[in-house]
Amino acid sequence: MLTLALESTAAIASASLAEDGRCLYLVQSDCGLTHSEQLLPMVQKALRATGKRVADIDLFACTVGPGSFTGVRIAAAVLKGLAFNSGKPCAPVSTLLSLAQNLSPLEGIFCPVMDARRDQVYTAQFACRDGRMTRESEDEALSLAQLADRLRRYEGQPIYLCGDGYDLAHSTLREAGIVLCDTPCLLRGQNAFSTALCAERMFRDGKTVTEPELLPTYLRMPQAERERLAAEATRSAAK
Repeated sequence: MLTLALESTAAIASASLAEDGRCLYLVQSDCGLTHSEQLLPMVQKALRATGKRVADIDLFACTVGPGSFTGVRIAAAVLKGLAFNSGKPCAPVSTLLSLAQNLSPLEGIFCPVMDARRDQVYTAQFACRDGRMTRESEDEALSLAQLADRLRRYEGQPIYLCGDGYDLAHSTLREAGIVLCDTPCLLRGQNAFSTALCAERMFRDGKTVTEPELLPTYLRMPQAERERLAAEATRSAAK
C-alpha cells in the first residue's frame, strides 16, 4: 500500500510517501514560509524522487487537528484536491496521535502538547508498552495546571512530552512536581511519516473515510468566532 501523508498543523510543514510501513520519502520544513507555499511542492518533490504518480497512491492521509486553524485547513484542502474523484480512501489522523507515534521506539506515557494559546495546550495521553501504543485519553484543550493533575496518576512511570508546546510544558510541569523524561529533539516535532503509519493502522481497522468526509477537527472555535460571540454577549449585557 502506497500512502501519501501531509502535516501542517503547527510551524512544521511535512509530506511523506510510505509503503507498507516503510518510509520511501520524507520532506519537512520549519523555515517560516507559509504552508500554502510549501505543501504541494513537497508532494511533487516526493513523487518525482520516488518515481510515483498521484494515481499510484492507495491511501491519502493528513493530520486534521487539533492545531493552527489555518494550518489544519491547508493540509486538508491540499489532500482533498489530490484525492478528488479518485475513490481512494482517506485517513483523518489526529495530530496528537501522530505526535505520539514519533515516540513509539520508547516505552512509557506519551503526552503530546501543542500550544493552544490562552494558557492552554491541546493534549492527550498514550501508553506504550512492549511496542504497543494505546490511547489513555481523548484529544482535549487543558490548562497546564489541569494537565499536571492529569499526569500525577502516572507517577513512577516514564513520561515523555512532544509537540510545539514542549519547552513551556516541560518547564511548567516540572515546577509542579511532575517527573519527566527528556525527549530526543528529533522526536518532538510533527512528522508526516508518523502520520502515514497512523493512517495505515486506520485503514487496517476500517477507520478511513471518503474524500468528502475528511474534515478538520478544531476542538474549539476559531478566535474570530470567539471574539464575535464575546462582543455579542457584551452588547447584550449593556442593553
